[in-house]
Amino acid sequence: MDFDTHEFLKALTSPEFLHGAITAIEAAFVAQAGAVVLGFIVALLRRSHLLGVRAAGWTYVWFFRALPTLLVLFMVYFAVPQLIPVLRNYLSSFVAAVVGLAIVEAAYMAEIIRAALLSVDEGQGLAARALGMTPAKVMSKVVLPQAIRVAIPATGNEFIGMIKYTSLASVIALSELLTKAGNQVSVTFRYAEYYSAAAMYYLVIVSVVMFFQSRLERRYRWLSKGIAADPDGARTVGPALAGRVGAGA
Repeated sequence: MDFDTHEFLKALTSPEFLHGAITAIEAAFVAQAGAVVLGFIVALLRRSHLLGVRAAGWTYVWFFRALPTLLVLFMVYFAVPQLIPVLRNYLSSFVAAVVGLAIVEAAYMAEIIRAALLSVDEGQGLAARALGMTPAKVMSKVVLPQAIRVAIPATGNEFIGMIKYTSLASVIALSELLTKAGNQVSVTFRYAEYYSAAAMYYLVIVSVVMFFQSRLERRYRWLSKGIAADPDGARTVGPALAGRVGAGA
């Protein structure tokens, strides 16, 4: 059986595939946002001075890193409503996919955020507190802006992975991109054409995400004031700083 270009283009431009791609992006974005928030909380727990709090954070990371994502999706969509029947009216396939993906991803984001927070020198926090800043302001004004710069590349990679992980939600009836492709394949048996069309969608989506990730990384790529890098990679003193050095000499 030859590759049918017409069938491939038909799949590529079909509203069903577009809707599936949009659903995948929405689920990935909401799940990743929830994972970042929950991961930040878990990362703070792991940095606590209290042994019990640190143990709680470590247990969360250990537990959800050990479980397969597919198993968590099954538990959220099938097991939880069985134990709590009232949730059957609220737990749609989209909500279950977002919740399941978010709680698993939060375990990985917690480690990324914890590493980013540890990358900021403790002396900066001590200096800020010595100036009278509250712990909340120290975190938001001093630590987080520097930690974000470190966390962006890994978080971007996790978001790209999240987009692909939404395909697992096809097993709980989420009508995302791979589900749409599978439905068409079951009717036409044109595996190559429809799965190639799905692959093209994923390539485009990930390319766009990588573009915005690179722009965001440049946004947080800071250089010290008055310091510039010459083409050979050497650091040179800017004019303003050079004047001060000359006056001091």
